[in-house]
Amino acid sequence: MKIYFEDEQDKLAVTYKLKMLIRRAVEAVLDYEQYGNPCEVSVTFTDNAGIHELNKKFRGIDRPTDVLSFPLFDFAGESEEPPVDDFKGMLGDIVLSLEQAAVQAEEYGHSFAREAAFLTVHSMLHLLGYDHETGEEDEQDMRRRQSEIMEILGLGVKS
Repeated sequence: MKIYFEDEQDKLAVTYKLKMLIRRAVEAVLDYEQYGNPCEVSVTFTDNAGIHELNKKFRGIDRPTDVLSFPLFDFAGESEEPPVDDFKGMLGDIVLSLEQAAVQAEEYGHSFAREAAFLTVHSMLHLLGYDHETGEEDEQDMRRRQSEIMEILGLGVKS
């Protein structure tokens, strides 16, 4: 697995430790989903202004968000792309607002590292075809997967 990192913001430092955390989160999702094919993922760090622009352009939502996912293939079987289980190569792009991750970490009372890992897990599940916006059952399924993966990473929420 290969991850391409791009830093397009200057609000928070993109450290080696942060990149390794993101790598661990990506690997944890792939392991959890038993995705054994060679693959690549692009991770772009941005700020709220950058993600706001992308959210408006690609989703028609005129506000910043925390993370955007851009899968590079179609899961509905309506294209020439192979099914996800057979796909080898670039899975897609993750765009993460570090600025928003820091705000949310404070709001939720946990670490920036936990929030960055969670957003990466969330986005990776989107790259693998999961969608929480398609119904209550899909939302619950994605939440369960996220929770289990975060536990594997040692970053679960303590109740």
